[in-house]
Amino acid sequence: MQLRKSDASVKKLLRIERNTNQHWVGDGFPVRTLFSYSTLGPVISPFLLFDYAGPMEFPPTKQRHGVGEHPHRGFETVTIVYSGEVEHRDSSGSGGKIGPGDVQWMTAASGLVHEEFHGQDFAQHGGVLEMVQLWVNLPAKDKMSPPRYQSILDSQIPTANLPEDQGRVRVIAGEFDGVSGPARTFTPISVWDIHLTGKQLTDLAVPDGYNTMLAVLKGSVRINESETIGTAEVGLFDRAGDHIRISSEPNTVVLLLCGEPIDEPIVGSGPFVMNTAEEIRQAKIDYQSGKMGKIAPIPTA
Repeated sequence: MQLRKSDASVKKLLRIERNTNQHWVGDGFPVRTLFSYSTLGPVISPFLLFDYAGPMEFPPTKQRHGVGEHPHRGFETVTIVYSGEVEHRDSSGSGGKIGPGDVQWMTAASGLVHEEFHGQDFAQHGGVLEMVQLWVNLPAKDKMSPPRYQSILDSQIPTANLPEDQGRVRVIAGEFDGVSGPARTFTPISVWDIHLTGKQLTDLAVPDGYNTMLAVLKGSVRINESETIGTAEVGLFDRAGDHIRISSEPNTVVLLLCGEPIDEPIVGSGPFVMNTAEEIRQAKIDYQSGKMGKIAPIPTA
């Protein structure tokens, strides 16, 4: 993918999704779900869900705030931290801490159990937590693949500059203007963390036939010189077209998501997303019987 300067085949903005209702995931993540497969399914495929947590100030504490052990099967979770710290452990033995600019790309696939808490240093000192978590679907042939974990640090994410000092693009997944992101994906996906500094029009090339979403985390963006997407809102675009045209307020942060649709049935129940009701039933049985494993106890001194 690369920058494109043309008036031909601009993707149309279909709708803007917003949600002012915040709910808690565990006791550590104040979340607004900005889109979900339960209502938008094929429109957002291969993405399933977008949770925006914060920004919220947490006071210093010695308690562990977060969400305890819970299972997943059939998809991936992608956590992007903008402020604060998140510590992760799972039943595959993977784990780690991610802070500002870092990304955790966890492939649940055949199933695992994991937990997510505020980082110990963050909890001790307090501060602002702001993060995004995406759910990314897997095609049927990969849903029972072995789990895997990618810890992608800020320093490992390449950056491309927009022309005329319009800003910069951190390429987490996919390719932008010849720069490739480090995330390994099962299907063609782009995740671009874009920081916009100017007001001029910018064209972003995305493949014709792919689903494209633009989430605004700070500031506002004007689309195709027409409609405006504000903070904590997501614009959903038509599949047809090979670029989107944006202008923004200075100091605007957006997350562009683009991917080849997985045109397969989506059947979900809580932390499981499969293709059939029978596969969901089996996932619940496998979890309850311990087949998704257990998280190792934290060693004591």
